[in-house]
Amino acid sequence: MEPDRYALLRLEKQLCFPLYAASREVIRHYRPHLDALNLTYTQYITMMVLWAEQEISVKRLGRQLYLDSGTLTPLLKSLEAKGYVTRTRSESDERVVLVRLTDAGLALQEKALSVPAGIRSCIHLTPEESETLYKLLYKLLADEKGI
Repeated sequence: MEPDRYALLRLEKQLCFPLYAASREVIRHYRPHLDALNLTYTQYITMMVLWAEQEISVKRLGRQLYLDSGTLTPLLKSLEAKGYVTRTRSESDERVVLVRLTDAGLALQEKALSVPAGIRSCIHLTPEESETLYKLLYKLLADEKGI
């Protein structure tokens, strides 16, 4: 019997598919929690970086979130329109755009405190499984960045 030369093209053989599908499912679980905050998932992860940093360059923000400027620019415009961030040019280098958290953006952090617990209740992994998955996914990301 001849081996199936197309076996590696089957969906069940692809690492990318369960990553893609799982990502979509996890983000779907975020939606009701983030709707209450009037944020999309991408806006939420942007706000998480800003809650930690308070101010960051658009370039560095893009690197942290694995997003290009074509995705970041409309995202930041939307957050700015909601009053959560401001964008200004750096005084030392006008090519650099800085994103700063506003008082309203900082206040939103308090409302977001319930999100992680709400997500943990939907994701059926043990703490050990979650930690293993987290480490493996960041290993993949580090490989992509050449770290």
